Amino acid sequence: MVEHSMSDIPPSILVAIVEDDAELRKNLHAIVSSAPDLACVGTCASAEEAWDSLPGKLPAVVLMDINLPKANGIACVARLSGVLPHTHFLMLTVYDDSEAIFDSLAAGANGYLRKPMEPAELLEAIRDVHRGGAPMSSSIARRVIQAFRKPAEPPVPDNSSRVSVLEKLAPREREILELLAKGYLQKEIAEQLGISFSTVRTLTGRIYEKLHVHSRGQAVAKYIGATAPSP
Repeated sequence: MVEHSMSDIPPSILVAIVEDDAELRKNLHAIVSSAPDLACVGTCASAEEAWDSLPGKLPAVVLMDINLPKANGIACVARLSGVLPHTHFLMLTVYDDSEAIFDSLAAGANGYLRKPMEPAELLEAIRDVHRGGAPMSSSIARRVIQAFRKPAEPPVPDNSSRVSVLEKLAPREREILELLAKGYLQKEIAEQLGISFSTVRTLTGRIYEKLHVHSRGQAVAKYIGATAPSP
């Protein structure tokens, strides 16, 4: 029989799970619990539940679903990262939408995995992000690389009035831009307006073209500038 000292036993990485799908939440819990160096300290079905319970549990890593029922995972990370500055957030999603990726990273996420993933991939990603890495699924990494390789274009002067910025948009485009400004993901906008995800993506592209912008943040900034009260 081989005796081990306490120093031979690796410290547990405390992990919390935020996932609204009960079956998937159960599976994620089982995967985390199967690893001897990981310990699940809590599971939450919503952002609101996570805001209430996770600050007291001090997880080292949080597995965060993006599409939560009320406030989404991006908003959840943005709030939790302020009260859990030493926690690493690993986003889990079925979508590889470029805007969601960058919005997640801007909110404080440290990694981004696309569902479904193999248990071994998930466990290694948890360890990697805990070591200070930034694990990403290959399809997500390609999106990030493509975004940085996109050639920059010189800004187009816009001498129109603030109101005419929005007058360039069709009514449906204005609806989409307003929801983007409120923090909705494109999938959520499709559900909200009762249209397809591909239609939302197409119309979002048209919004960018009409406003002479290249990202959600730039489009939202123009929207806020056009709708803010005059000084």
